[in-house]
Amino acid sequence: MTGAAVLGAQTQGPAQILPLHSDEDVVRLRKQVRDSMVAMGFGLIEQTKIITAASELARNTLRYGGGGEARIARVSDGARQGLELRFVDAGPGIDDIALALTDGYTSGGGLGLGLGGAKRLADAFYIDTVPGAGTTVTIAKWKLF
Repeated sequence: MTGAAVLGAQTQGPAQILPLHSDEDVVRLRKQVRDSMVAMGFGLIEQTKIITAASELARNTLRYGGGGEARIARVSDGARQGLELRFVDAGPGIDDIALALTDGYTSGGGLGLGLGGAKRLADAFYIDTVPGAGTTVTIAKWKLF
């Protein structure tokens, strides 16, 4: 998947790429997401939602994808500006996306709330997966100016 998550959106400035190979990397990601959201003027509720979604998706990248990377980018499409987060792994992929988004479903002993919860917390949510070839999950949060 290339470019911005939402059709018509443009990336504003360079993206930050962070490795996701350890719990410490997840902590660093959470801080970077918070710092980016504060710099963009997002309120505490919006920050909390996206930091929570980012944490869930980063942990999924570690647990199910064997690690990978996260990309943080500012995006805009006219009157809206936002933050896009993309999580990429080279793991086994997701066989059934609809099932994976079902609350309570887990393939690895978790609570089964990660993907569905992240989808509810974001304004945009996309999954690109190929069984056996990895998964990319992209979320975005928009702010009207």
